[in-house]
Amino acid sequence: MAAVTKQVSFQHNPQVQKNRWWILVAVGLFTFMSTLDGSIVNIALPVMSHDLKIPMNQAEWVVSIYLIVVCALLLLFGKLGDVVGKIRIFRIGTFFFVLGSLLCGFNQSLTLLLLARGLQAFGASMTMSTNNGIITEIFPISERGKALGFIGSFVSLGSIAGPGIGGLILSVLPWGYIFWLNVPIGILTMFLGHKILPKDLLVNHKPIDFGGFILFMLMIVSLFVGIFLGQQIGFTQPLILSLFLLAIIMLGVFIWFEPRQKEPLIAFKLFHNSAFTLSLIVGFLIFITNFFFNVISPFYLENARALSPRLAGYILMMFPIVQVIASPLAGSIADRIGSELLTFIGLVVISISQIGYALTNLETPLWLFMLFVGLVGLGNGVFQAPNNTMVMSSVTANDLGIAGGINALARNLGMVFGISISTTVLYGAMSHNYGQHVTTYLAKRPDVFIYGMHVAFTVALVVCLVATVLTGVRLWCKRVK
Repeated sequence: MAAVTKQVSFQHNPQVQKNRWWILVAVGLFTFMSTLDGSIVNIALPVMSHDLKIPMNQAEWVVSIYLIVVCALLLLFGKLGDVVGKIRIFRIGTFFFVLGSLLCGFNQSLTLLLLARGLQAFGASMTMSTNNGIITEIFPISERGKALGFIGSFVSLGSIAGPGIGGLILSVLPWGYIFWLNVPIGILTMFLGHKILPKDLLVNHKPIDFGGFILFMLMIVSLFVGIFLGQQIGFTQPLILSLFLLAIIMLGVFIWFEPRQKEPLIAFKLFHNSAFTLSLIVGFLIFITNFFFNVISPFYLENARALSPRLAGYILMMFPIVQVIASPLAGSIADRIGSELLTFIGLVVISISQIGYALTNLETPLWLFMLFVGLVGLGNGVFQAPNNTMVMSSVTANDLGIAGGINALARNLGMVFGISISTTVLYGAMSHNYGQHVTTYLAKRPDVFIYGMHVAFTVALVVCLVATVLTGVRLWCKRVK
């Protein structure tokens, strides 16, 4: 009952309601920056490798360490948000993220950079796990879809815009500025948040399940290290197989351990709610699909089509720009007609875009490729906001923090699996076509890359169709009832 009082108090507090859209801006800007930093570094890795005098496989850990730390901590901070207050956790996270961003820009050594990235990810996990819960608490249900639509726009804009924004920055500035860009924006956002973010109205001081957190963290770290190392040395190596086995064991122990705790890290009863569970699964699958595009499209534009990084960046920005426009509109419509139909329509549009990518070749007009990019942005805009609304509206106020953490975890897992699966399929198909082992773009054989791209986007289409069918069945079952 106390949690319900908290939610009602926020929504009947005149000062909070007066500032609710500014609160959305403050939360959204940090959401954008924290998700952007998971993808913007990829395009700068060759420059980092050269400047720091390290091999490329070591430079790739600048990306990997961020994703590992974020995913390992999301559930803990989501739960802490329910216990000590989401806004308090969010405020602390903004400080550590800005501090980490500042330290990341100093290119003294790989060790310092990795430590700074870990600190940055520590703060990002705090903001990612609490953003949806804060918005759900503050906005009345009549505006919740629109508000979560804006947050979804910031999430996807940050996740997908990395290569485009990174390319534009690197064309005029050293790579440290891809991190330092966060500092003035972050300080401004912290100042705005200090002025307009309300204080948490309820602190319940429930115990934290640190045993469950350690099991979960061990599972995530062993799984991700296995994935990232496996891409470098091969997935059949004993070390990699041992890491995957450890991840499976930790998962089994975690599933056994959690129901026996008085206040578990995850209450598995949440997954009894089909709207919550299905929306998470579908969101996870669509982030896998999106990261096929995120990984492969720069190769197609810059290598196969010989476009400059700046022009390629402009073309890739079509995705987030269209989504930023479409997502709040879709959220507003969902507030009036419900979410199920819109999620299905969005997934159909994304599926059409994947068919377009799978048919793209060296002769495809750039305007047509840009149309496909715009379509996937439109589809994601129509899908993401209603899907996030279904996730966050299907749990009680007491569970908003952990639900937000699980939702963010599903997105980040989709990113990691999308990156891993897309590169594995791409290079596997290229190796099959070329008759030799391939781990990079072949400068004089664009036809080999196009073959691999077609196979990869066919796999992405299958993943997207699975999500579409699941959502279509849910819509049909609701209509039959």
